[in-house]
Amino acid sequence: MSLRIGILGQSGRMGQLLAEEIVAAGATLAGGIGRDGDAQALFAASDVVIDFTHATTAERHAALAAAAGKPLILGTSGLSLAQEDEVAVAAKSIPVVYAASFAPGVSLLFALAERMGAALPPEQYDAEIVEMHHRQKVDAPSGTAIGLGRAVARGRGKTLEEVGLESGRDGHTGPRATGPIGFAALRGGQVVGEHTLLFTAGSEQITVSHRSFDRRVYATGAVRAAHWAMHQPPGLYDMKHVIGMG
Repeated sequence: MSLRIGILGQSGRMGQLLAEEIVAAGATLAGGIGRDGDAQALFAASDVVIDFTHATTAERHAALAAAAGKPLILGTSGLSLAQEDEVAVAAKSIPVVYAASFAPGVSLLFALAERMGAALPPEQYDAEIVEMHHRQKVDAPSGTAIGLGRAVARGRGKTLEEVGLESGRDGHTGPRATGPIGFAALRGGQVVGEHTLLFTAGSEQITVSHRSFDRRVYATGAVRAAHWAMHQPPGLYDMKHVIGMG
């Protein structure tokens, strides 16, 4: 019997791609609902559920997944620290794959960001992250950008909150502080996703970038994560675990 995968957020663009990728992967589409559908019934009908809805529903969906004993693949961005804590609570009883991006290349970028953060001291190298997405995106900076910032901070032995972040600079802001990570968010057209991490010192600059040409890469990665999660013990995972880097 093929794996039954449910979709929370099927009415969106990602939901439609997920439905196609589930079938292409040889799995069964157990069902799909929008943000206000019967999520509890969907969990009951599925072996694993993929959630690409909204940050405001993440806690409820994580709790329903835990109650049903079903793995959850969470691709929703813009979660607060409190919402992430609730997801972590659910992960104590079920496998949860929570990723800022399900593109394999972004997982590699995160790994590089952490190593570069460790190698390039903040007293000498200012870290800046620039991202661009389509005009319909509602959160900024993007989840992937925040993930990059967290990776850099982790390389420096701190959390992003401890390091500090500067976003939306405007007016007379004064000189750049030493240590915080800068974020700039661009929006326009139908850009799928572009992220650039820069480390700039007085005498050199190092830049690494990732560009998504088709949002299908996220759907493919999420379906891959769904298959992977079925064979894992309870815990909080991300895509680096799915692709064998965790």
